[in-house]
Amino acid sequence: MTILFYVIIGLIAGAIAKAIMPGKQGGGIIATIILGVVGALVGGLIGNLISGNGFDFSLQGNWFISLIIAILGSLLVLFIYGAVTKRRRV
Repeated sequence: MTILFYVIIGLIAGAIAKAIMPGKQGGGIIATIILGVVGALVGGLIGNLISGNGFDFSLQGNWFISLIIAILGSLLVLFIYGAVTKRRRV
């Protein structure tokens, strides 16, 4: 997958993950893209490890499956980010 694909999928996945996850998350469009791209990478890694394809960050399958994996990865990254920043604020 190209970096442009990761940015486009990351933007969509990050926006959907922020809409799904309850609470107020900071950050604008750049933070959403970064969250989504990191989520896509994490989701791709976890998906490849589960399916037995080894240690690889690339998203496999068609764009819809890649989007679902990226959303799940983005939700995981957003959850971890929220847990880390919540402790810092207290």
